[in-house]
Amino acid sequence: MSHDHVFLGERHDENARRTLWVVALTAVMMVGEIIAGSVFNSMALLADGFHMATHAGALTVAAAAYAYARRHARSRRFSFGTGKVGDLAGFASALVLALIALAIGVESIVRLLNPQPVSFGEATLVAVVGLAVNVVSALLLSGGHDHHHGHAHVHEHPDGGDHHGHASDRAHAHHDNNLRSAFVHVLADALTSVLAITALVAGRYLGWVWLDPVMGIVGAVVISVWAWNLMRDTAAVLLDTADAHLEGEVREEVEGLGDAKITDLHVWRIGPGAHAAIVSFTGAASAADVRQRLRRVHELAHVTVEPR
Repeated sequence: MSHDHVFLGERHDENARRTLWVVALTAVMMVGEIIAGSVFNSMALLADGFHMATHAGALTVAAAAYAYARRHARSRRFSFGTGKVGDLAGFASALVLALIALAIGVESIVRLLNPQPVSFGEATLVAVVGLAVNVVSALLLSGGHDHHHGHAHVHEHPDGGDHHGHASDRAHAHHDNNLRSAFVHVLADALTSVLAITALVAGRYLGWVWLDPVMGIVGAVVISVWAWNLMRDTAAVLLDTADAHLEGEVREEVEGLGDAKITDLHVWRIGPGAHAAIVSFTGAASAADVRQRLRRVHELAHVTVEPR
């Protein structure tokens, strides 16, 4: 019996709409900051503008990923659906963030060694507007945390072979890495805006012109850390990294059935809040018994049980 492999987050479409709104806001502010940074000769403001420009591109990728995942959610081309398309987009966004951080860091060092005059007052005003846009964008995205609630399906092959089931009565949440990548981009924009404002105010009232490029360097370091964390987490999903915690839960449930003993076990993520498992076991317990026990492991959305 065939069945769907749709493992998109419950708020997939809502998150897609939120992301599109943020793309529009980011694109408008990006143009304003780049123009203002060039006119007022502020490295911090230019860094924020170009940073926002690449973010606009990355956010567009995130929005496209939502659309692609929805459009192909039931395509037979994807063995476990399109739940990981968002993780792929998130990994791409992490790479973009890393490149942004490198570019900002290099340009800031150049400006630190060769100071340039800055129109502090005008540049500060634009940076404040940019921060406001970032705050609005962050609020839009922060409301899109995914809470996925699944339901159980059981499917058996008529030949009595492997048994497949959706064993998720209530899949807990979560972790839409596509939305997370968009949120991190917005946070990075907000950070560079705050640093730019700090540097511009200090430059205007204290004469600390050197602080403008220094803040660019600080921003580059922080953004690099965020990029690394996002890259690490999304890569783990894309490479089907085993979930040790869930493996422990599965092993405990199955081996709690009398003399049942797991001989082979694979647990990996297939979408926001959804994991798949392949469980091979020996013992007197039946496949139905094992499936019933695994319904307790709420994060499992697709289970294959193989009696040996």
